[in-house]
Amino acid sequence: MPFIPGLVSVSFRPLAPDALAALAARVGVQAIEWGGDIHVPPGDLARAREVATITADHGLSTACYGSYYRLGVSETDGLAFGTVLETATALGAPSIRVWAGNTPSADISEADRRTVTEDAVRCAEAAAQAGIKLALEYHGGTLTDCDASAVRLLNEAPHPNLYTLWQPINGETRENNLTALRHVLPRLLNLHVFHWTKPAADIIRHPLAEGADNWAAYLGLAAKAPCERYCLLEFVLNDDPEQLATDAATLREWLHHNG
Repeated sequence: MPFIPGLVSVSFRPLAPDALAALAARVGVQAIEWGGDIHVPPGDLARAREVATITADHGLSTACYGSYYRLGVSETDGLAFGTVLETATALGAPSIRVWAGNTPSADISEADRRTVTEDAVRCAEAAAQAGIKLALEYHGGTLTDCDASAVRLLNEAPHPNLYTLWQPINGETRENNLTALRHVLPRLLNLHVFHWTKPAADIIRHPLAEGADNWAAYLGLAAKAPCERYCLLEFVLNDDPEQLATDAATLREWLHHNG
């Protein structure tokens, strides 16, 4: 099966790790991307080991360490990548999520862009030495905020241990999102799965099932890359655990058809 269903822990920040792992197991996902903001703070190795045990005790795996390390920024702001890497190792995470700076691609200077790129290569090499993959968050307000910038970053940082996560860009058409996914497919790690719309300035969350046509196309394309990857549910409608259960059932059905 090329896809493994999971959950991003920041979707339920108020829940303690044990309660969140119990919820994930109840709704039938198999893995959790543990966030570094609340559930597994960087540098708290005892907490990381505790969460690793909790995850395994609930029959789950750790999909990724969802760090808030920002390439080219965090090291000088007091968060060393070495601390993030130690935490991911204690957690038993196979990969680390990092952010591609903190400036939109349209606004960043060429010098600052080079700083982000160089840090990406440095961190990818450090992670490789620990046997952990490094993956870029695919997100607005960073150098992965659009197709062209994300591709440029990956091309300018060709380290074999640098990957990218992917999620649909809110407000983009299905065809444009497919084009963006196709361009990063050779470096794709995990997908963040949700169905939101952006009819105006605000984003509106919907039950995942309403995005069936879009996700049939995205998953069909992602399945062409010959490796297992996690499909991680994120921020469900009304932050409702029962909606999560419904969305998880939807996701499992989709993944079964793409297995």
